[in-house]
Amino acid sequence: MDLDQGWQTGRLDLEPLLATLAAELAPALEDVALHEFTGGTPLDAAALTARYTRLAGRRSPDGRQHWGNWVIRLRETGRAVGTLQVTLPADGPAAGLAEVAWVLARDAQGHGYAKEAASSLVARLAADGWTVLAHIHPGHLASQRVAAAAGLARASVMHNGEFCWIRSKTESPARPGSRHS
Repeated sequence: MDLDQGWQTGRLDLEPLLATLAAELAPALEDVALHEFTGGTPLDAAALTARYTRLAGRRSPDGRQHWGNWVIRLRETGRAVGTLQVTLPADGPAAGLAEVAWVLARDAQGHGYAKEAASSLVARLAADGWTVLAHIHPGHLASQRVAAAAGLARASVMHNGEFCWIRSKTESPARPGSRHS
């Protein structure tokens, strides 16, 4: 998977995250409610720019992880409504799991956008041989529904108070409904 490339789903454009997009995304992500289950507080545009600058390098400072980060954009309106991410061991699928996460602006929730974006990413990763993992708070029912739609199953294992949701690489279908752009 090329972390510098975007792709399309039925209704979404997933484009690589760049620092220049922070000002556009900050208003959508400044909602305190988005941090109810993950902790922390919203970042202002300057802090978000600094964060996105680090993430745009696509690699951890020690080089042991690759980072994929994309903006979730509604194709019909061009509006950025959230982000999608994956953390990958630099040594490939045999070295560990692909850890995924998503954040969607509250006013964009309830339309299936997170399910569509996450399902597409998980299918791509599984097709490339990755076992995919998401950490989800037991009270975050919306993210649990997204994970289930993406083909992840809740394991009995908890990590830092969150359930592990996993999709084994052996369960991977072809990349349905998505195309590289």
